[in-house]
Amino acid sequence: MKAVIQRVKSAEVRIASQKHAEIRQGLLILLGIEHQDCVEDVEWLAAKISKLRVFNDENHVMNLSVSDIKGECLVVSQFTLHASTKKGNRPSYIRAAPPEIAIPLYEQFINILEKHLNTSIQSGVFGADMQVSLINDGPVTIIIDTKNKE
Repeated sequence: MKAVIQRVKSAEVRIASQKHAEIRQGLLILLGIEHQDCVEDVEWLAAKISKLRVFNDENHVMNLSVSDIKGECLVVSQFTLHASTKKGNRPSYIRAAPPEIAIPLYEQFINILEKHLNTSIQSGVFGADMQVSLINDGPVTIIIDTKNKE
């Protein structure tokens, strides 16, 4: 499971030109799920993100979590995070999990993150053609891979 986490001043998802979800200050989380991912990956990643200290404290040091600042989260599924570009110029997405595996894990991730943060999480629609806009704050962008826990 891979996540690209962006600290944002705001973010929104539009589907068919209609606003579907939006947040103010917080985290935009692009989530990619692969075949081998399981509930343990979901739990580890949700816990890690909920405690990730990427917001500035009073001394302008990244020392606060999204929970500390009472920020919001927007989760968007993104199978292209598992693209392989090893051969040729057309990416392969063979490592991305099919919907019957990915959708339950995506929904579990949102539910577990909500429990960790004790707040509702905004989300996109799995598999939909979405337009995501954001104002990246910093910019701060963190990439986490549950298979490479650094």
